[in-house]
Amino acid sequence: MTSDRHRGRSLLLPALATLLLATTVLALGAGRYPVESGDILRFFAGLAGWQTLESARQDLLYNLLVEIRLPRVLAAILVGAALSVSGAAFQGVFRNPLVSPNLLGVLSGAAFGAAAGMLMGGSWATVQASAFLCGLAAVGVALAVARSFGAGSLVMLVLGGIISGALFAALLSVVKYLADPYNDLPAIVIWLMGSLAAVDIRDAGWVALPMAAAIAALCAAGRWLDALAMGDDEARTLGVPVGVVRYGVIGCATLLGALTVSMAGMIGWVGLIVPHVARLLAGPGHALLLPASALLGASFLLTADLLARSLGGAEIPIGIVTELLGIPVFLLVLRRARKGWN
Repeated sequence: MTSDRHRGRSLLLPALATLLLATTVLALGAGRYPVESGDILRFFAGLAGWQTLESARQDLLYNLLVEIRLPRVLAAILVGAALSVSGAAFQGVFRNPLVSPNLLGVLSGAAFGAAAGMLMGGSWATVQASAFLCGLAAVGVALAVARSFGAGSLVMLVLGGIISGALFAALLSVVKYLADPYNDLPAIVIWLMGSLAAVDIRDAGWVALPMAAAIAALCAAGRWLDALAMGDDEARTLGVPVGVVRYGVIGCATLLGALTVSMAGMIGWVGLIVPHVARLLAGPGHALLLPASALLGASFLLTADLLARSLGGAEIPIGIVTELLGIPVFLLVLRRARKGWN
């Protein structure tokens, strides 16, 4: 029985990678101008020089797949993986399965920054930069509050995050109150619902490297997180630098959260429910759980984005879709996830 379980988990990552590849091909082919999977594969084979398509057909598919759909697909993969890995990392650090990436207020801070950038009439790049910097500032406030009480415990850090999140949520309400109700406010509200419609290849490009680096760093810290799960004293006896690991993981997860909001707005539930599902498949060990969460989260958000742009005549904000999908999924896995949490 144990051998079968170990064998199944050894095949988990290849299976999830195959699922992600299939979901990516499906997402590239879906839209107002559908493209068959075979044509997609032949097109990319042609780009690699393995196969030759007609010039007109190659140009058409290049415009449709690479210039229009690929940036959005890449953004969904990055954001889904980032939210899922950061959620799993936060749950591991705080040893609580109900922790989400917004624990330290990063998403609230980033939302305020983006809304403030829109209110000031900044360019899209300015809005993204403002969201990123305010997300980091929110975490800075949480850390400052925790340190001001002279305690470095996880409890004080959580309380600092609650205070920081409430502060930036209040500031966001002020921005919405001051916004022009006919011009600025609708744009702010729609953006806060989450969307990948405005992402272009430059947006995906400038966040791809830091996101990939932070995801890789968190996955590499999986065994250290397993040691932390046994308690600080036990981890120290194993030679784990507890403080460095804890704040390093929090820093990487915070960076991921700020980057996702700066690119796609507020997308809820992904960082909470995907780690639960991944834990049911991979078990509690973070060395397998974190990469499994990344692959599963990327597939989940790709599917949600596909539904967001396919269900109706007008595109639905992806944050609404993830919430509608997330609630029933969370209810289904909650009982088993509680049993499987160590």
